[in-house]
Amino acid sequence: MPRALSAGEVLRVWEAGADQHPLDRALTLLSAAEPRAARAELAALSVAERDARLLRMRAAMLGPTLSAFAACPRCGERLEFTLRTDELTAGSRAADGPWETAAGGVSLRFRLPDSRDLAAAARSGSVDAARRVLGARCVLAAWNDAGPVDAGALSEDALTALAAAMGEVAPEAEVSLSLGCPACGGAWESLLDVADFFWTELSARARRVMQDVHVLARAYHWSEAEILALSPGRRRAYLEMAEG
Repeated sequence: MPRALSAGEVLRVWEAGADQHPLDRALTLLSAAEPRAARAELAALSVAERDARLLRMRAAMLGPTLSAFAACPRCGERLEFTLRTDELTAGSRAADGPWETAAGGVSLRFRLPDSRDLAAAARSGSVDAARRVLGARCVLAAWNDAGPVDAGALSEDALTALAAAMGEVAPEAEVSLSLGCPACGGAWESLLDVADFFWTELSARARRVMQDVHVLARAYHWSEAEILALSPGRRRAYLEMAEG
């Protein structure tokens, strides 16, 4: 079960992930919360399960409510809204595939994509190439009436059917938000990147921790280690006195 990070751990994770690719950052976050799990084990989690664990980690650290905003694509109006981590993870479950689907006379047995698959797809250079990389990696077997079919040479119909089947098996893997603008009445769909959203929040938390260290070090001449060793409550109390 993911756990909350201490102030010192927040700084270490933020420093480690600052220059990493977003896919690696997600694993760095999860590794900190689940130190007994090997990074390779976490990388092998389906993206849906990875994001569900990140949301539970986020709830443990920052609470169950996410405050977010979006700009209306029609008029630019800023829309603020809240989400709850328990609602976003309500349908999540551990992957127990493989699963099967069929399209255009081809049957497919597949698994859900994991972080390693997304990393390979990200290196492919185009959206079409990325779809084919995911198909080649996630399709465990493909066949038609004539026999086996090369998973790396699937038709567009087969790739579309594969994407749809993955969405049905794990709808929580892609968090799509239906938003409406109160100013102009426009409506649109927006995707929530769980790992990126959490990383932005953790970065803000890291900067606040460093600001606390800065204020207390100047006021009391304590070291960073001494300040971070304080409980959050005692640190807040000293901050109030130092800034009073």
